[in-house]
Amino acid sequence: MPFAFAIAFLFAAATAAAQGTRLLRQPTVSASQVAFVYASDIWIAPKDGGDARRLTAFQGVEEWPRFSPDGKWIAFTGEYGGNRDVYLVAAEGGEPRRLTWHPGDDDVQGWTPDGKRIVFASGRTGVPVPFPTFWTVSPDGGMPEQLPIPRAWRGSLSPDGRSAAYLAAGLSDLEWRNYRGGQAQP
Repeated sequence: MPFAFAIAFLFAAATAAAQGTRLLRQPTVSASQVAFVYASDIWIAPKDGGDARRLTAFQGVEEWPRFSPDGKWIAFTGEYGGNRDVYLVAAEGGEPRRLTWHPGDDDVQGWTPDGKRIVFASGRTGVPVPFPTFWTVSPDGGMPEQLPIPRAWRGSLSPDGRSAAYLAAGLSDLEWRNYRGGQAQP
């Protein structure tokens, strides 16, 4: 019996290896490259094919990479030590730089169309419940500025920067079970 189990395990492992890499998530595209998340790190590859290379390899989770409009920078959400903040790394590689320092979650959404600011969602002003809204921060750092949207969880700005498409509330709500009113809170 143990021999049959070992054969079945080896067959399953060989089948999985033959299928190649899976679960490439959260892609972002520039004029010449594509960046994505794989195994909680950010990878980058030529848009027209070729080998991918890892941009981040830190302990923790990197998510939601977003290219700057000129394709030279990638803003992303990094979670190190239990807190999600906005980070920036050059598309060519290098040491990521932390841009936000709030104890709540800061989740990258994209860039302003002119490339001068990074857009992120944060519940930093919601009391008593931290409902997220959109903020921006300069790639050089500094104090974040709130956008005039009362509540926004995920979304992006239009190419002219005059409007935004966004979801006002998150899709996961721990109180949905056995409640027939959708994701409305009790």
